[in-house]
Amino acid sequence: MSEHDSYEDDEFGKSKSQLKREMQALQDLGKRMLELSRDQLDTLPISETLKSAVAESHRIRQHEARRRHLQYIGKVIRREDDPDGIKRAIDAFDAGSEEHTRRHHLAERWRDRMISEGDSAVGEFFSYCPTSDLQHLRNLARNARKDLEKEKNTGQAKKLFRYLRECIDDAEAANP
Repeated sequence: MSEHDSYEDDEFGKSKSQLKREMQALQDLGKRMLELSRDQLDTLPISETLKSAVAESHRIRQHEARRRHLQYIGKVIRREDDPDGIKRAIDAFDAGSEEHTRRHHLAERWRDRMISEGDSAVGEFFSYCPTSDLQHLRNLARNARKDLEKEKNTGQAKKLFRYLRECIDDAEAANP
């Protein structure tokens, strides 16, 4: 990039190439949205206009029409309140993404604390995620602790982890 190009960016805003790259990124985000299940799509913080555009795209079969529709989806995403929040929410579904890994480790830490510390950790988690079912959470933690004490593996720790992960996903989708 020459001195002249950076001067134009500062003086007149974004370059035409930069605008194209940003629009392509939004279209790529739209493609990722098309790969989500209906349940996953319902958890995203998106408008009804965007939901209907994504639903409409499943009907389109022709290549050129699909390409144009993806451009439209990119345009709709650009008008959303928080496109970065949408990207983070979609990343949470990707098994290899940083957001997915972060939530996974968070759930593991809570599970380990609940098994070792008991109800005090359950209470702390409930304050972190007030929509969780406190009684169910206590039962899952108690059963996982019993498994550990009896040196058995009946899958109770895994059940606790799954429930924690579900609660964390719900809490962070509601408060990004």
